[in-house]
Amino acid sequence: MTAMFPLGSVLLPGEQLPLRVFEPRYATMFDEVLAGDSTFGVVLIERGSEVGGGDTRSAVGTLARVDDWTPTGPRRHSLLCVGVHRIVVDEWLPDKPYPNARTRRLPDTPGEDPDWTALMERRAQLQLLCGQGGRRDRDLRRTASWLAEPVDYSGLDSTEASFRATSDLPLGAADRQRALTAPDAASRVDDLVSAVDDLIAALRFRLQA
Repeated sequence: MTAMFPLGSVLLPGEQLPLRVFEPRYATMFDEVLAGDSTFGVVLIERGSEVGGGDTRSAVGTLARVDDWTPTGPRRHSLLCVGVHRIVVDEWLPDKPYPNARTRRLPDTPGEDPDWTALMERRAQLQLLCGQGGRRDRDLRRTASWLAEPVDYSGLDSTEASFRATSDLPLGAADRQRALTAPDAASRVDDLVSAVDDLIAALRFRLQA
């Protein structure tokens, strides 16, 4: 059984997740998490709101580990967590009082090597377009600066590299969730290429307006 923390954002393996916990049921959850192995599951809320129930949650998420925490008041915590590996939810269990589920690890399946050339070309195109748009849009200027930072995925295994590449792109929750659920690294990078193509097309249309 895994304590679960549904969020409106996607946590990828290898990413850091800062949390401020103050809701009573999640304070109870993290009291128990910290007394155990310091791990819990994170899944995306696809529709609705977790508060009050009735939300729709993704079946694939990430096991997170609390690496550091500080009490900030009575039953309040400031946490620094990190994504460890993918999990799939087999069954949601009754709240106690926080969400719980039966989960299992979801490793990548063996596959071909990712096409890094195509992704890096798209990344460079997006950086150039954001730089052009940054003359009149501060957010695009910041994105261009971020994309201009050099990235190096050599020395990483393909799965770790593909998740790092996902983190290094300005993607929305739906595209990040698609990358998280991809069966293998090559498929994940192909999905990233398609996502960046969509970003480039939307940005070109925006800059022509």
